[in-house]
Amino acid sequence: MDIFAKLGFRPIFWSDGHLIVLDQRKLPTEESYIRLETVEQAVMAISDLIVRGAPLIGITAAYALTLLPNISDNLAFENSCAMLKSTRPTAVNLSWAVDRMAAFYRQAVNRENLADDLLAEAVRIHQEDAESCRKIGDHGNQVISDPCRILTHCNAGALATGGIGTALGVIYTAFFSGRKIEAWVDETRPVLQGARLTAWELSRAKVPFKLITDNMAAELMSRKLIDLVIVGADRIAGNLDIANKIGTYGLAVLASYHDIPFYCAAPTSTFDTACPDGRSIPIEFRAEAEITAMFGKNIAPENCPVRNPAFDITPNELITGIITENGILKPGRQGLR
Repeated sequence: MDIFAKLGFRPIFWSDGHLIVLDQRKLPTEESYIRLETVEQAVMAISDLIVRGAPLIGITAAYALTLLPNISDNLAFENSCAMLKSTRPTAVNLSWAVDRMAAFYRQAVNRENLADDLLAEAVRIHQEDAESCRKIGDHGNQVISDPCRILTHCNAGALATGGIGTALGVIYTAFFSGRKIEAWVDETRPVLQGARLTAWELSRAKVPFKLITDNMAAELMSRKLIDLVIVGADRIAGNLDIANKIGTYGLAVLASYHDIPFYCAAPTSTFDTACPDGRSIPIEFRAEAEITAMFGKNIAPENCPVRNPAFDITPNELITGIITENGILKPGRQGLR
């Protein structure tokens, strides 16, 4: 399934020696692309959420390392790796992709063709993620009833990955295979990835959905209007605790109380066995203005104290299953130590 043909956009692509990315900050009102010509520009694109989603920022970082003017400058390459890895600490796909590119760089025998070979490795990372998304969709389709009303949080679709998405990939696969699907889309405060991005994607794919505020999920569950919850992940610990967009933990608690299956969908590049559990996962804190202002206007008193963690941790015992390209893991019974 070429989801990009159905949606009419590509979040990232390589063209004429440059990396082109869709500016996700401007969606849904404006669809514009930015050309990245340096590592520094790629760092800015990741930090400022021009590109976002754990798999996609890993892909972006891989391509970024091919933009160095002198690819044989070992020090510049290592410094670029460090700079990219520091941009967003929670999403492990970023460091995974950078480390893979660095290992390829250090082991390359043919230094004359290093630039082309390094680009080919970045393309492989991109293609492999697209294939992982396809397989995640296929495995996830097994847990989707017909009909099925699915709640999702943040954006884990084509805008966040190299393919059809993880959580949305499951929804797309089920929908295009003929199942009667309706999605509930959390707005996902404070940056509104659900309202701005997921709703935009689903409307383009013609998947039936309704947008809700983050605090409406409990009411819907109490009325038995949600059959299943499916989210993505930015890092999965060795014991299968997951870090995902803030608000995920609350949804897992609600789903558990209302006896609703709660699934996470993520590629194996999101797993971090170096983190034994969720408490070991670094949590990114973002700017206060994301909470105190919206669309350039203040919505809180001046100098209002703010706490703005971008992610929370959902313990494995609240997770029904983690859907990967290799199948579905059952947390609480299987770990990755």
